[in-house]
Amino acid sequence: MRVAMFGYQTWGHRTLKALLDSRHEVVLVVTHPKSDHVYEKIWGDSVADLAEEHGVPVLLRNRPDDEELLTALKEAAPDLIVANNWRTWLPPEIYDLPPHGTLNVHDSLLPAYAGFSPLIWALINGEPEVGVTAHRMNPQLDAGDVLLQRAVDVGPEDTATDLFHRTVDLIAPLVADSLELIDSGMAEWTPQNRSKASFFHKRSLEDSRIDWTWPAEDLARLVRAQSDPYPNAYCYHRGERLRIVEAGVSRANYGGTPGRIFYPEGDGVVIVAGAGSRRGRSPGLLLRKVRTDDGRDWAATEYFTSMGGYLTSHAGTGR
Repeated sequence: MRVAMFGYQTWGHRTLKALLDSRHEVVLVVTHPKSDHVYEKIWGDSVADLAEEHGVPVLLRNRPDDEELLTALKEAAPDLIVANNWRTWLPPEIYDLPPHGTLNVHDSLLPAYAGFSPLIWALINGEPEVGVTAHRMNPQLDAGDVLLQRAVDVGPEDTATDLFHRTVDLIAPLVADSLELIDSGMAEWTPQNRSKASFFHKRSLEDSRIDWTWPAEDLARLVRAQSDPYPNAYCYHRGERLRIVEAGVSRANYGGTPGRIFYPEGDGVVIVAGAGSRRGRSPGLLLRKVRTDDGRDWAATEYFTSMGGYLTSHAGTGR
């Protein structure tokens, strides 16, 4: 088959590499220009560079809404478009152009976690597994019929970085298997159960701000979901931003006001957490490693030289 590809960052790079390694011909690549957005600089393998290394024509676009792009696609005459991590809506005159339409690769187990940053949101929400879906593109966001899915389990200490590496490794075999099914005429497309669909927005720095009224279990997952190289979960101590690099759930229950710097436990320091923490029936967040704005990492037991005072969600005294 003749295949065109729309994609960006490492997800798109892995997809294009799979296409180039296949027996099919890659006739055109469309990708986004480099971005200064904090999340788009992470996992930034260049789709454009890979295409150029293999002599494949490349078009750079923020949005696919110009006649030059449509003309180039028609002249390339693809049998199929494959998309992965294309950041804006594709119009039907593009996704319906090839005889086989457009195969979109999305890093969640659709219909759940359509949209953006699905691995991070899934980890925050305590999902037992994450994965990758190959589905046919239609007018709705990540809503088309599913061809294939692959999943991996989420372990109790997994970070978003761990899950990225495990799920990105699923892309190449998923794309290869999908192309063979489509080309052989053996593809079976399964409609999504839209009653189970969920949609998530792009993450921003605001979404990494710690709310101490969350239960400690949720906060521990937030910290793991914002693992390096992602922007870390953060709060404020004595008016200065403090990033939380490593944390867990305390063994004992701790009562009081959310955000209180309370007690050393094992290798960390416990912060009171949870809307119902005044009852003293729930654990706190056990901080193990923190990072100050000068980039220095501290063991929590070294950073907090005395107990008392508060960690806050916004800048303030925090005393």
